[in-house]
Amino acid sequence: MEARRNLEYETISADVVEILERMTSDWDTGFAGGIKPSTRLIADLNFESIDMVQFVVALEEQFLRRDLPFEKLLMVDGRYVDDLSVVEVSNFLQEHLVSKE
Repeated sequence: MEARRNLEYETISADVVEILERMTSDWDTGFAGGIKPSTRLIADLNFESIDMVQFVVALEEQFLRRDLPFEKLLMVDGRYVDDLSVVEVSNFLQEHLVSKE
């Protein structure tokens, strides 16, 4: 079971990175080194609010789920988070996509 979850996490994480690479491929972010788990969407990739909306839509389309509680990822105590890392997005998706058996 643990191997299955790890595999699914790796797949989820790879999908997140692929989406981000597609979104930012023609952006002049000044960010070098490739997108990694520690890459931050706002600080490193210069995401703006519209980019975050497009990213959420891309995730919903990739995983064929429109019912994910993104507010839990994007908000804390009623306020929007300052930034998100790739690993935080991947962890959120794993928690809400992988069935707990």
